Amino acid sequence: MENTCRIPRRWLWLGLLVVASVVPSVESKRARQQRCPMSCTCTKDNALCESAVSIPRSFPPDVTSLPKHATRATRKCLRSEDICVLELSRSKFESFILEIKSWHFTVKMLFFSIRSLAYNSLETLPKDLFKGLEALTKVDLRGNHFLCDCKLKWLVEWIYGTNATVDQIYCKGPASQLDKKINDLLPQSFDCITTEFAPYQSLKFESISVEAFSFRNDQYVVFAQPFIGKCGFLEWDHVEMNFRNFDDIDSTSTVICKPLVIDNQLFIIVAQLFGGSHIYKRDTSANKFIKLQGIDVLKIRKPNDVETFRIDGESFFVIADSSKAGSTTIYKWNGNGFYSHQSLHPWYRDTDVEYLEISSKPHLILSSSSQRPVIYQWNKAVKHFDRRTDIPEMEDVYAVKHFQVKSDLYICLTRFIGDSKVMRWDGALFRELQTMPSRGSMVFQPFTVGSWQYAILGSDYSFTQVYRWDAKKGEFVRFQELNIQAPRAFSPVSIDNRQFLLASSFKGKTQIYEHLVIDLSN
Repeated sequence: MENTCRIPRRWLWLGLLVVASVVPSVESKRARQQRCPMSCTCTKDNALCESAVSIPRSFPPDVTSLPKHATRATRKCLRSEDICVLELSRSKFESFILEIKSWHFTVKMLFFSIRSLAYNSLETLPKDLFKGLEALTKVDLRGNHFLCDCKLKWLVEWIYGTNATVDQIYCKGPASQLDKKINDLLPQSFDCITTEFAPYQSLKFESISVEAFSFRNDQYVVFAQPFIGKCGFLEWDHVEMNFRNFDDIDSTSTVICKPLVIDNQLFIIVAQLFGGSHIYKRDTSANKFIKLQGIDVLKIRKPNDVETFRIDGESFFVIADSSKAGSTTIYKWNGNGFYSHQSLHPWYRDTDVEYLEISSKPHLILSSSSQRPVIYQWNKAVKHFDRRTDIPEMEDVYAVKHFQVKSDLYICLTRFIGDSKVMRWDGALFRELQTMPSRGSMVFQPFTVGSWQYAILGSDYSFTQVYRWDAKKGEFVRFQELNIQAPRAFSPVSIDNRQFLLASSFKGKTQIYEHLVIDLSN
């Protein structure tokens, strides 16, 4: 009775020479002997099928298909040695599948030799094709047109760690790898991890600011909603896996809802265009917000931004005032409330204030509609900020936000008309690094998620652009577009080992995106 060879599931993608010792099952011993197909030449021990487009149904019974463009297909069963051979060479195909119907077999591996994937039109190979086949002795993949991209990273890793002999093969693409020897590539040379901001949740309200904060081991976000007059707080639902309503603070023409935690107490600075601005405190026993104090309406007439910071263990916040009659003012916590600590300058119509450290010293950068951004430095002796310098040739800057890459300090400068800028601190002043076209932009927000540094440039007239920092180039590269109507603020938040980006919208729905990490080698 003719010996029938069966191929295990782990060889499902093999278009190569397979040599294995087979111990036939009871079923295979009883298999009815097949006649030689008309397209093949058969001898006592083997069958040779020339120009076959598929394995004939009559021989062998377990393999049902071969590539349509195969020019040579050989299937041998050597009865005396219990050895099966399947060979495909010079077949000129790009992909192939062998479908196995029967799994009644027992296999004992003796050795494994591969030679017949050479000189085909293969551009890639299925991941982990050789997984579990540690007894491989030779692999011949010459004459193919491999794309040495992330889909082929597994092969580079396998070649790097295998003891099998692999003939020299070359990359035919992409351009960065053209004509390089695959055998010489290193797995770490492949950058196969990318990211994406994917829509996750849409909130049916407009907002002008967004802040994420932690309080008593829980994560919250708060949105300033000017049209309905409130600070809307959301909390994370760990069961439903989304953000849900938590509480509100009613207000009038709200522009900023800024959280500040001091000694395990939560304060909310509510900046309003009309009716004065106020500070609220979270009463945990009553589980509600109560008004703590008002903010001097003679100094704060038209607030546009609020920043919080700590210096030498003391808590402060600063309000940028954009009216002609107001004054940008710093407030300090005294244990019972906040009192005016320093007014920086009147009459300049400040639109934004940014706290940062330059050379380990506290600084403020004020943006204004009437002058270039001004840098103030903390005077430790008198505990005030003194004017240090301005940023030259940067008129009409709406806002400044800073970020760091390793030890280098950078700032993003937002301009509604003209180009927004990225600048780098050189030890004496900020110098221009990069220019981004930004007609209609009111937010240029840098932020980090994990090990990635991003910056989002919003626009009232087109798609919002997401940039990602390229460490090799030392600058931002365009990464993704987001469709947000009139964005005003962004805030990243990490919850349950997931990363989200909150995006306020002045003229549309507030959006939440999830930051996804994608492995392109899979």
